[in-house]
Amino acid sequence: MTDPRLSGVIAAITTAVAEGGEPDCPRSTALARELLDHGCDGLNVLGTTGEATSFSVAQRKLLMTAYHRSGLPMDRLMVGTGAAALADAIELTRHAAALGFAGALVLPPFYYKGVPDDGLAAYLGAILNATAEQPIPLYLYHFPATTGLHWHVGLIRRLLADFGSRIVGLKDSSGDMSYARQAASIAPSFRVFPSTEAALIEARDGRFAGCISATANLNADLCARAFRSGDTAALDAAVAIRKLFDGKALVPGVKALLAHIHADPGLARVMPPLAAFPAADRALAIAGYDAVRARRVA
Repeated sequence: MTDPRLSGVIAAITTAVAEGGEPDCPRSTALARELLDHGCDGLNVLGTTGEATSFSVAQRKLLMTAYHRSGLPMDRLMVGTGAAALADAIELTRHAAALGFAGALVLPPFYYKGVPDDGLAAYLGAILNATAEQPIPLYLYHFPATTGLHWHVGLIRRLLADFGSRIVGLKDSSGDMSYARQAASIAPSFRVFPSTEAALIEARDGRFAGCISATANLNADLCARAFRSGDTAALDAAVAIRKLFDGKALVPGVKALLAHIHADPGLARVMPPLAAFPAADRALAIAGYDAVRARRVA
C-alpha cells in the first residue's frame, strides 16, 4: 500500500476547464507543478474545489491520468473518488490506485439523505473490498453542508475497527473545529485535515496533520511559512486572503483570482452549474489580494 503520510499544506487544487467543457489537462498540471514548487506539501485533486462531481467518470479518469503522465510526484497527490453511484466510486478508486496516487478522498454517497450507518459502512466496505489487490489508502471526506451525510465520530470508530489501516484519515470541511478535534483524537495514526489554513498552528503542535484548503491555490507560500516556522504574520495574511471570499461563491472566486495572479483568463472558467464570479466581486477580491501582498512586501 502507498505510504499514507501526507501532511502539511495541501491545496484543494482547481481544475482548469477548456472552452468546450472538457478538463484542461495542460493548464491543470501546470498549476499543480507551480503549487508544489511554491509552498504546497501536497495537492488534493478533483475535490470540491476541483469540481469533481461536475465531470463524468471518463473525464475524471482522463485528468487523473494526465497528472500521472505529467511526471508530478504521485506520493504528494490525493484524489477525490467519491460518487453517488457505488460502481463509479469503485472505478475511480481503482484507477487512482493503479496510477499510484497517495490516497483516495471519499465523499459519502450524497444523493439519499438520512441513510443509516449500516448503509455508509456497506458503501465504504464495497470500495475497500474492490481495491484490495491494490490497497490505496482512503481518506474520508466530511462535508455535511453539501452531502447531507456525516462521517460522525462513532461511525469513524466503527469503520476503523471493521477495516483497519486502509482508512488513514479525514478531510473535514464542516467548519466545526470541535468535531475536527474529536476526530483527530480517535487514534494517533488517524490523520485529520481541516479545510482552513487557520488550523495550521494546531497542526504544528501535532493535533492535525495539516490543512486541505481551497485558498491554498492563492496563498501557499504564506501557509508554508506559517506551518514550517510558525510565522504568525504569514498566517494572518493567508487567512486574510481566505476571508476575501466570505459569503461569496468560493470556487468561482478562487478561479477568478488565479486568473488574475497568472494573467490567464482561461483559469477562471467553471463547469455548470457554477457560474463565473461576478465582476464586482472579482474587482474586490483582486484589490484585497493585492493589498495583502503589498503589506507583506512592505
